[in-house]
Amino acid sequence: MTDIFDNKILCRNCSLEMKPLEITKNGFVLRAIECKKCSSRVIHPKDEQDFSDFMNLRKKEFNVKMRFVGNSYAVSIPKEIVNFIREHEKIMNDMVRLCFEDFGKLRLDFNYNGAAAKLKNNVKEIQ
Repeated sequence: MTDIFDNKILCRNCSLEMKPLEITKNGFVLRAIECKKCSSRVIHPKDEQDFSDFMNLRKKEFNVKMRFVGNSYAVSIPKEIVNFIREHEKIMNDMVRLCFEDFGKLRLDFNYNGAAAKLKNNVKEIQ
């Protein structure tokens, strides 16, 4: 099955061929096309829906248990979050990166090696 972005797409305003690019919004990489003349952008519809799902999931708060396992504590990650990560990353490493981000705030990075490299490759940041 071919993707709509595999075809030439002309700008609605100036009828020039639009060029592909990747943009990131809140750490989420989106495929898009942009007209070099008038700077109009079109975000891939699938990526736009995935981003919307991500933002809805991000708004949720989960209460999870912290348990003592061996000499460490374990925190369960809700299945809804893990399924979302697996669906969009295709591959999820068993190892995650954990760091103390701020007082009272821990950070978990899933598949952090691939994500960091992907963000460094000509990705535009939008607000």
